[in-house]
Amino acid sequence: MIPHSPVYLVGPLLLLGGAATAAQQPAGARQVFDGTMLPGVQVVTFEHSDALFPVNRVLRGKAVQPLPPAAMQLKNVRFPSRGAEYDLFDYLADNRVAGLLILKDGKVVLEDYELGAGPDSHWISFSMAKSISSTLVGAALKQGLIASLDDPLTRYLPQLKGGAYEGVSIRNILQMASGVKWDETYTDPRSDRRKLLDIQLEEKPGGILDYMNGRSRVGPPGSIWNYSTGESFVVGALLEAATHKPLATYLSETLWSPLGMEQDATWWVESPGGMGLAGSGLGATLRDYGRLGLLVQRDGFIDGEQIVPVGWFEQAGKAQTIGGKPVDYGYLWWPIPAGDPVHRGAFEARGIFGQHMYINPREKVVIVVLSARPKPDAALSPLDDAPFFAAVVKALQ
Repeated sequence: MIPHSPVYLVGPLLLLGGAATAAQQPAGARQVFDGTMLPGVQVVTFEHSDALFPVNRVLRGKAVQPLPPAAMQLKNVRFPSRGAEYDLFDYLADNRVAGLLILKDGKVVLEDYELGAGPDSHWISFSMAKSISSTLVGAALKQGLIASLDDPLTRYLPQLKGGAYEGVSIRNILQMASGVKWDETYTDPRSDRRKLLDIQLEEKPGGILDYMNGRSRVGPPGSIWNYSTGESFVVGALLEAATHKPLATYLSETLWSPLGMEQDATWWVESPGGMGLAGSGLGATLRDYGRLGLLVQRDGFIDGEQIVPVGWFEQAGKAQTIGGKPVDYGYLWWPIPAGDPVHRGAFEARGIFGQHMYINPREKVVIVVLSARPKPDAALSPLDDAPFFAAVVKALQ
């Protein structure tokens, strides 16, 4: 610390000398979705997602699950992307990676932090939270709190009767196949996603479910695939209704504490003390995201007990058939498209701005990438992710 320089606490940020530079101030939520943040502002914002919306805390337990180093440390890999060849250092620099963790057989073969991030940084998940929520649905199913994926949502959320989600099953909504009309475009203020963001900013209890249930239908349930963050928020309402617990509490009791996380996490809520937002806004450390990945890679076992139904992740992580057509989407997880055979059976959690949790059960590899890419649209990322993941897996065989 600079001698004789006072320290002021502004939200979650420590500011030296009583004055904050522009790079120290987090952006607002609309600025995030517009993708109009200076690089330093973006990093601060992603490290302090609890400044964007109200949060509930996800409490860790007393014991910490170790992540021991592997005997062999990964130094570099080379991979093709968009007609050229790149290496590990290109991937880190060009994709603005803040944290990279690679696990093989449960051991760390590479752990790297950039952009000022570190082991204590609580980085925003964005839509990786959807896949974690899917895992919680599997846990609730195993516990008997949800009877069947083919149950109608209205069995647990009777307030949805007579609206857009009448007749929609839990399976439909996990597959993003409700038939409810939705526009996910992040940068368009007229899109459904941005209208939902405006409702989030109002922090009005019940506002999100009211908006979702007032949407129109474009097809019967199970007939059309349409990616919708709003739909994943409905999953959060389902979980809270089925478990009779706040989403963060259920995550803590079911996964966070039993998995031996190093630190508490935070998770966005609709309003102070309100509904948990299952589709986004988890804030956690790189290593704790890695522990979640290991749970999935190990088929949902914690201390010898399987906390999801047998075969859950095999089903949740594979492409589905919607309306008679194959779709590269599972139960809120993204299968790695057919291509390099090393990806057989692999899938990932994915979030905008370059967040990834890659799971390869066959090769016992987990890769977590936390990034601050310039725009939310994945198509604008400089380097492709799947070829990089493939090169890592092959290097560890």
